[in-house]
Amino acid sequence: MEAAGGGGTPAPGPGTAPGPGTAPGPGRARPAPPQPPSPAQTQSKGRELFRTQRKESEGSVDCPNLEFEYGDADGHGAELAELYSYTEEPELSHNRRCFEEDFHAQVPGRRWLELDGAQQKAFVMRLLDGLEVVNRDRRLRVARAILYLAQGVFGDCDNEGDVLHWSRHNSFLLYRLGTFSAFLELLNMEIENSQACSSALRKPAISLADSTELRVLLSVMYLMVENIRVEQEADPPEWKTCRETFRMELSFPVHTEEPFALLLFTMVTKFCSGHAPHFPMKKVLLLLWKVLLFTLGGFEALQAMKVRRREELGLPPLPEDSIQVVRSMRAASPPTYSIELVEQQQQQKRGHRSRRPLVKQDSLDIYNERDPFKNDEAGVEEEENDDVDSGIEGELDLMERDTIVPPLPPQRLPIERVSFPKGLPWAPKVR
Repeated sequence: MEAAGGGGTPAPGPGTAPGPGTAPGPGRARPAPPQPPSPAQTQSKGRELFRTQRKESEGSVDCPNLEFEYGDADGHGAELAELYSYTEEPELSHNRRCFEEDFHAQVPGRRWLELDGAQQKAFVMRLLDGLEVVNRDRRLRVARAILYLAQGVFGDCDNEGDVLHWSRHNSFLLYRLGTFSAFLELLNMEIENSQACSSALRKPAISLADSTELRVLLSVMYLMVENIRVEQEADPPEWKTCRETFRMELSFPVHTEEPFALLLFTMVTKFCSGHAPHFPMKKVLLLLWKVLLFTLGGFEALQAMKVRRREELGLPPLPEDSIQVVRSMRAASPPTYSIELVEQQQQQKRGHRSRRPLVKQDSLDIYNERDPFKNDEAGVEEEENDDVDSGIEGELDLMERDTIVPPLPPQRLPIERVSFPKGLPWAPKVR
């Protein structure tokens, strides 16, 4: 026998887990498995994590500032690229093919960049004549060729700067020849096309093919508005005249009974009401934004209008330009998390709430006693409701306990009580 305190393996005590080769005896307690955290603990941990991250982001000195430009619009190239989506990339080559087939048939062996002004005008006029044909597919091919011109004939250019230059040049050329008015008439026809609307309503999902004509028309009009709106120092005088004329044309109803912006708002209304789900709403909103910016002006025009109106009314001048102040400000921290907002609302409700016990209706109690289909489930539900009520009451602090409203005396019902139907196959859920 080995002496006490020798090299033998000691038996696990009551609080010690058995070893790998030791089976727990009949008198030893098994270790309790770890309990998962309750939802309340998980929510509190998540709330603390959000608060910690927010404090670190606000208090950190090394946190870099967000680089952005607070202005009316982004760069000219970025604004033109904003019009397209990745799904429309195959259509760029389709537009080029439609243009080159028609161009090489009329001007063989030449490029668009090699033509003089008179030849370019003659070709555009022939394209505009093609918009008046009855064949819908023919009109679409001509519209794609005009869209390729507005995109800057990128197949003949060597770099991005040349594409932007020819896009502006072609946009002014198209406007002087009446292209915008022709596309406005086609846009009205597509908006009033009831057959396309009914076909889109019957389909479970809308595809790009349902809005092909609208996307081509809106793209041409967007490119024309954006290219003409942007001012550059090297613009010739005739371009400045076209810009002012175009601004007046968009601001007031010239060819139609309503301004162009109102027509775009009508398209938004039809799309939101569900009557025209095939409308390309991204292009509509972008065009609407540019039209409003072109006709109403941006931040600088707004500031100049403020200064002028204050001078006319005899008011003191503005101490500062609010737009310049906002541009120099540091990026603001993100808004309060939704979890913290809910917590604040709950605290406000608890501060104004008085503790009042629920008053039971005797008629429902009598009906529950007489109900032959009542089983043990109703009792289980009552216990759960009592637990919930006790949990809610336990959240009240000492300040609220001092202002406890005494329970109301039970209301006596009249002698003639309402007779409830008997024999329902379920227990009532409302107490």
